[in-house]
Amino acid sequence: MTELGAVLAQLKQERTRVAAELRQLDQAVQALSKIAGINRGARVKRTMSVAARRRIAVAQRARWAKFHASRKKAA
Repeated sequence: MTELGAVLAQLKQERTRVAAELRQLDQAVQALSKIAGINRGARVKRTMSVAARRRIAVAQRARWAKFHASRKKAA
């Protein structure tokens, strides 16, 4: 049983060391992200012009009309 206890103690020690190393890596990633200007949360909202929305709507209506016309022919 003492061997098992020694192995357990060694594993706990290793876990503590790895956790500390992960904290250091997280800090490095944060620092580099700030330098590089990477900000995951901020996205620029794209706006579409009225003309672009109108073109999309007209194209969608044409697709629906084609779809409905083909369904009427099949029925």
